[in-house]
Amino acid sequence: MVKPIEFATETGLARGLQQLIVDLQERTKLRVPIRMYIAGGMAVHLYTGGRVTTDVDAEFSKKIILPLDLLVETSDGNMLYLDTNYNSSFALLHEDYLVDALKVPLGTDLIEVFVLNPVDLIVSKIARFGGPDASDIAAMIRTFGITANAIEDRAEHALRGYVGNADYLRMNLRDVLKLASSADR
Repeated sequence: MVKPIEFATETGLARGLQQLIVDLQERTKLRVPIRMYIAGGMAVHLYTGGRVTTDVDAEFSKKIILPLDLLVETSDGNMLYLDTNYNSSFALLHEDYLVDALKVPLGTDLIEVFVLNPVDLIVSKIARFGGPDASDIAAMIRTFGITANAIEDRAEHALRGYVGNADYLRMNLRDVLKLASSADR
């Protein structure tokens, strides 16, 4: 039996995210429910409670115009905003990443919040694999005991849908698999 995930929803950053979503609902005058799919550092934070970020990488189930000036100050004194430049087309993602995303109980009205599942979150970081990505991936591997095989299977399947030269992605994947293999030991 799979143990349910306990998301870090009581942190200052998660409460800031909740306020950001409430403000977004109000500012856009939403009338119908939509889904928000979170990736990046905020997703890592919701899983581990340890990652700090100031931007929210998200895509939505319906077209929505995001206010460029939407900011929330968290209880930790950080400013939190929606990254209006985020585009999931630039990440390496399995074709079922939205279907396999997990719902986060944030208690918002019209915006249902989901995060990429742990393996998809790791795979999504392979394309860039810079800055905090290695430590994010290591934290996810430790938290969930994700194996190198699980990452490789999902990434290889995602690579089938990639258009272009995948050599750079495969090089990054090798580095991620080394991280996962060392954690396996």
